[in-house]
Amino acid sequence: MDTAEILKKVRQIEIQTGKLVSETFSGEYLSVFKGQGIEFAEVREYIPGDDIRSIDWNVTARTGVPFVKKYNETRELTLIIACDVSASQRFGSWDKLKQETAAELAALFAFSAMTNNDKVGLLLFSDKIELFVPPKKGKKHILRLIRELLAFEPSSKGTDIALALKTLTKVIRRQGILVLLSDFMAPIEQFEKPFRLAAKKFDLIPVVISDRREKTLPALSACLAVQDPETGAEGMLTLSHAAAAHLQQDAQQRDYALKQLFNPLKIEAISVDTAQPAADPVIAFFKRRAKKLKR
Repeated sequence: MDTAEILKKVRQIEIQTGKLVSETFSGEYLSVFKGQGIEFAEVREYIPGDDIRSIDWNVTARTGVPFVKKYNETRELTLIIACDVSASQRFGSWDKLKQETAAELAALFAFSAMTNNDKVGLLLFSDKIELFVPPKKGKKHILRLIRELLAFEPSSKGTDIALALKTLTKVIRRQGILVLLSDFMAPIEQFEKPFRLAAKKFDLIPVVISDRREKTLPALSACLAVQDPETGAEGMLTLSHAAAAHLQQDAQQRDYALKQLFNPLKIEAISVDTAQPAADPVIAFFKRRAKKLKR
């Protein structure tokens, strides 16, 4: 896309996302992601019934009158969006690339966070850290992030999810929300350990973006020349029943392996197909999570 097309796309995403956030996501986001800490507010005189564990003994000793510490819940959160920009993200057999779907998903989370006065940061990664935008507030900042997601030209083609997770675990000091957008086609053993460590620090939400042609093929008597976008390896693919079955089996095994990673950590992934509206699975995720929190 040239500059004019990028700006047009950013504007489209802003309008579409803004309507969704105002009607659905803002309230869902607030109910699902609550403040995670408390901060000191003031001291006041002890009132019968107060928890004696909150007594400020230093002030009490100076005044001779019992005082207690008062705290407020800190609502403000930090949302980090980590997005895979490897070459496989530029695949799309329908009207959108995986990269465009990722931008729409990121916008939903980012505008929801902005509406609730939370900070938003962005990490773009391939097999290296391509770009890091520190967390900030404001609409101008969010639009910049969407622009980067649509227009950024990575310097490398590979994927290193482990590097992205290790980097964020070190760089982001506060606990917060980490939305990890990727097709997760990298071998799971390469990022399993960093993923587990990141899950301890962040409210980690993996968003698995896929194209249905990565899971199913039309059974035709034809042969196609194919190329791995990340490694450059070339080969011939026969569109047969056997090839379609093999591809589907591989996809099922990958999905099962991801569940084996997510489930013990009690992490629910969001699965998004490029052919479907990006918002639908996110709305469903928020509703399921809100129900769980009410139990």
